[in-house]
Amino acid sequence: MRISVNPLRGQQFPAVLLLVAAGLGLLLANLPTHDPIAAALDVHLAVPGTSLDLSLAHWVSDGLLAVFFFVVAIELRHELTHGELDSPRKALQPAIAATGGVLVPIAIYLLIAGDGATASGWPIPTATDIAFALGVLAMFGRGLPSTVRVFLLALAILDDIIGIVFIAVLFAHDVQWVALAAAGVAVAVFWVLSRWLGATGHTGIAVLMVLVGILCWGLVAASGIHATIAGVMLGLVMAPTPAGRSRHALEPTVNGAILPLFAFVAAFVVIPAVSPTQLSPAFWAIVVALPVGKIVGIGLFGWLAMRIRPRGTAPALVLPDILAAGALGGIGFTVSLLLANLAFASDDGIRDQAILGVLVGSLLSLLFSGVVVSARARHYRRIAAASS
Repeated sequence: MRISVNPLRGQQFPAVLLLVAAGLGLLLANLPTHDPIAAALDVHLAVPGTSLDLSLAHWVSDGLLAVFFFVVAIELRHELTHGELDSPRKALQPAIAATGGVLVPIAIYLLIAGDGATASGWPIPTATDIAFALGVLAMFGRGLPSTVRVFLLALAILDDIIGIVFIAVLFAHDVQWVALAAAGVAVAVFWVLSRWLGATGHTGIAVLMVLVGILCWGLVAASGIHATIAGVMLGLVMAPTPAGRSRHALEPTVNGAILPLFAFVAAFVVIPAVSPTQLSPAFWAIVVALPVGKIVGIGLFGWLAMRIRPRGTAPALVLPDILAAGALGGIGFTVSLLLANLAFASDDGIRDQAILGVLVGSLLSLLFSGVVVSARARHYRRIAAASS
């Protein structure tokens, strides 16, 4: 019997889909199609009886992307409780490497664009796109030991945690504490309902959970904290069994529709008709910080982690494999695009150039990581062939 595998549950196809969607958005933004598409994305849709009145573009970045963060949070919870980060010993080396992969890109960004209006963009090059990085690893890494994938997954998950903290803390504005407290109550209700659902499997409870989740999202949006944080909170508190089922059910929609749509909208920017010397320092800072900052930061701090491991224990990875993971870590994309939108929300010109910086920096990282990962994979295949 032939088993059909949904490509949207894999790693390679969603990564290609994201790249195509972003490229299409950038292309159409710089053709005569710009004005009608821009007008459509600026159409406002309000929720009757509430203060929620968002443009179509914001419904994508604030609404649909919350579903992506919900799925990410479920994976985070699993990895922290039963997966690759469920003990300090497992988390030590990727945690130290992830710290370097955040601090060095920040330092590079501030060195290049730390003055004036561009300084607020320093969180942008700190993110790693799990889907893209694992997709590139799957395409070019045949023959690599599984420890490389485990290390990269742990690294990207820790990056996601840091990115979520940045979104929640740095980009909150005029926080409405009553709405936030009400959202906390909704999260608690969701937590209780998820355990009832896990025990009974009753469809009515699942429907009620969806309604409570939507209410929580609306309350977080009204509180002044970015609405995607609602997805994070709900994903972290959901009971394991229904959480796993939800992630499995939502994965094709997230990979096949939500992320490509967000990539298209985020990459829909006009390339400025200026010389390279007139581009914003934010553009150059991101272009350098993503590929260079990530590989240097992850490589250096990962090497330090090998030096301080408990005596007599083997390193999780050798340095060349850590450098390969560092090259993959520079593919910021999804979360970096969101951070660029948030960091420069009040300045469209700098925001667009920062988004271009994310696209260029991530593409450079993608190309470089493909070369490095392929070289490491060939190395291990040669070893395997020689020993067989």
